[in-house]
Amino acid sequence: MQRLQQLYYSLGLRTLTIVIVSVFSLSFPLHAQDWQVELINLRLANQPVSAQQLDQRNRPQLYNTETLYVPDIQDPFSIEFGAPYAPNARLLYYRYQLEGFDRDWVYTDNEYRRATYTNLSYGQYTFKVEASYDGVVWNGRRQILLDVAPPSWLSPWAISAYALILLGILAAVFFVVRARHLAIKQLRSSEERLKLSLWGSGDQLWDWHVPEGTIHRHNSWRNLNEFPIDHIRSGTRGSPSNIHPLDLPKLQQQLRKHLDGATNYFEMTYRVKTDNGWISVLDRGKVVERDDKQQPLRMTGTLKDITPLVAAEERLKMLATSITNISDGVCIYNASFKVIETNASVAKITGYSRDDMLGRPLQLQLYSPEYIEQIKRLLKQHGSWRGEVEDLRKDGSLYQMELTLDAIRDDSDRISHYVATFADITERKSTERELRRLSNTDTLTGLPNRSYFQVSHANLVRKRIQHALLLFDLDDFKKINDSLGHDVGDQLLLQVAERVAEVGRPQDTFFRLGGDEFVLMLEDTSDLSVITDVATKILKQIGEAFHVNQQDIVIGSSIGIVVYPNDGTSSQELLQNADTAMYHAKNRGGHNYQFFNESMNKNAVRRLQVENQLRQALRNNHIQVMYQPKVSLRDYEFVGLEALVRLNIPGIGLVSPNEFIPLAEETGLIIEMGEQVLRQTCRDMREWVKQGTVQGRVAVNLSAKQFVQPDLTKRIISILKEEQLAPEHLELEITEGVVMEDPERAIAIMTELHNCGIHLALDDFGTGYSSLAYLKRFPIQTLKIDKAFVDDINGAERDRNMVASIVAMAHNMGLDVVAEGVVNTAQAATLSRLSCEFAQGYLFAEPLTSDAFLAHISVPASIH
Repeated sequence: MQRLQQLYYSLGLRTLTIVIVSVFSLSFPLHAQDWQVELINLRLANQPVSAQQLDQRNRPQLYNTETLYVPDIQDPFSIEFGAPYAPNARLLYYRYQLEGFDRDWVYTDNEYRRATYTNLSYGQYTFKVEASYDGVVWNGRRQILLDVAPPSWLSPWAISAYALILLGILAAVFFVVRARHLAIKQLRSSEERLKLSLWGSGDQLWDWHVPEGTIHRHNSWRNLNEFPIDHIRSGTRGSPSNIHPLDLPKLQQQLRKHLDGATNYFEMTYRVKTDNGWISVLDRGKVVERDDKQQPLRMTGTLKDITPLVAAEERLKMLATSITNISDGVCIYNASFKVIETNASVAKITGYSRDDMLGRPLQLQLYSPEYIEQIKRLLKQHGSWRGEVEDLRKDGSLYQMELTLDAIRDDSDRISHYVATFADITERKSTERELRRLSNTDTLTGLPNRSYFQVSHANLVRKRIQHALLLFDLDDFKKINDSLGHDVGDQLLLQVAERVAEVGRPQDTFFRLGGDEFVLMLEDTSDLSVITDVATKILKQIGEAFHVNQQDIVIGSSIGIVVYPNDGTSSQELLQNADTAMYHAKNRGGHNYQFFNESMNKNAVRRLQVENQLRQALRNNHIQVMYQPKVSLRDYEFVGLEALVRLNIPGIGLVSPNEFIPLAEETGLIIEMGEQVLRQTCRDMREWVKQGTVQGRVAVNLSAKQFVQPDLTKRIISILKEEQLAPEHLELEITEGVVMEDPERAIAIMTELHNCGIHLALDDFGTGYSSLAYLKRFPIQTLKIDKAFVDDINGAERDRNMVASIVAMAHNMGLDVVAEGVVNTAQAATLSRLSCEFAQGYLFAEPLTSDAFLAHISVPASIH
């Protein structure tokens, strides 16, 4: 039996060897018989076996079974046969055939009654055997169905594994592309806010058209009639300049470097002569447009009057240089005893950087709060305090210092600041204490490290103490290290550690496991309200901007939560499940928390189910094309139609487009689905045009993945030719967001389609941040106003004005306008008053099948 089990799971292709044995011929007369050939025995590797040994599904007796299940085996497999009840059985001839493998009968004699096979291909075969006395008349047929098992690498489990691997790859690609799209969207929004901020700041805006040599200025200053004459942007070489002679050469050098592409931005502070004398300006700009040869075409920027700032800066620079270069540490506190400034010696003496010190209260770690309060009272009474005290450096080492505190009063004789100066008067350091600290503490953040966590957590589990783990890391932290450098990344981790350390309860412990991964251990609790409250506080703390190296960094965090003992019974299992929950939080967009539980896989299972349904629908032609009419708002007559895809699976019903279309985009199935829809639409439209029942054009949406295909035009023209539909009857709708991702490439593709006679429409207009400079270059004939503007056209004046602006702009460019999502007569009336020509929506008809659509348009319009 063990040998059979090993043979059952072996892999390999099977070849057939047939042993042919001749039988004795007979001279018996041919007449009716009451016997038949029987299957007597099975042999494997020439050793007898039973049918049930071969496979548990076989019947115990070979004589009675009709189907024989054969595993994937490599040793020779034999079937012995005979006719024990036939008269003179020893004189019989035999022949057998394996249908599906043998092309003809194999003949044997009565001495060798065995059929032998090796390595049959998996599938079903019919084995037949007959006997004869004379070799002419064959009787006693016996047949059996052989079911050969497939190899393990073709099993359903193996195929499912392949599908899951592919699904994982596609999911990774989706999230990368989605993250890129979100980054682009945020960048555009940031640019818009920056532009509005500049307009409100009073700075002078300038726009230099390089080939024309013209500069357009906005918010011009009265005391500066002329733009700074640098002989590059304005003024000819040799002409008088209003820029200080000492600043002009450097300004020209910086400007040329930026024009040549050597710098990302142009920024220069220089002096300009005005009617009232010299002023200092901050000139900033950037080349925003270049030609194909990377020559600048347009540069924009701002001028800011910083004369008061420069004067103040000179004075502050002198004072700051003095304070910075002294050997004593200097800390400046505000009236609330919070640090607002330090010099470099503070970091040298204490180990705390300026960023570490900012905002910290006056404190001496080795002294009680009452002692600190006493110092503050004496300082307020006498204006100064001096003494020798001990404190701890950032690395934990003890040092002694001579500390002097002085109160600084303002013009109203009120204390506005306190200045602390101190000198290090000892270099003592405890090596043993430092080594012990390093063994259990993260060197960067000062938090307990991974090894300390493993010991502490194992003890909690061993003692069976209820607790919760909140495992989290920073979303896209690698991008910060790659773009801003590891020093900035380390500073960010420090600030994260400082913020989150204040979140937990006194009995809770905060650890850094490594990299950007942290864990907060909540002891003696399984209360979900407590856990979720802590998780929410962590997200809030991390979600606020971090100030690192004079720049603000905004980052998110994903938290995975497990509760002992519900989510695991060992430290390793709990940490692994917390990690699973954390990545589930990342898959849900990041910056959220997720508990580990069985329901986490529901979304993944549903997604796989819809994808399988979609693939099956594409194979079985369950993709349904429905049509929605487009009407004129002048007379409410039918003028065109739009094809809409629906997924209608027998036995399941309709699947929402909001569910299967994004999945089709993600998996790439949208390309095959789009071609099926286009073919069916062309086929229906050809018949309607031929019958004279439909005129105009049918609109078909192009997805983002379809639009970027290199042979898009060739594919569409090929389908039109195969389905015999003229290009003028087809309109392709392209969403505004798709064309704005790469406008130049979009223009090239759209021009190809336009030159083939295909009508083009820009769909969802108003949602994709179109540039008018590009819009006028798009070879389109129609603008489609997004449903979002139509929904509240009668309830929000802003939406109504927006639609009016879009219609006016489109008409000025010679374009037709179609409003989407019209659901009531009030919306239609308002659109008509705004001179919108066409509309579609549920007011006129919901998406209809082809037959229902023909019946609908044959009824005269009744909406007025």
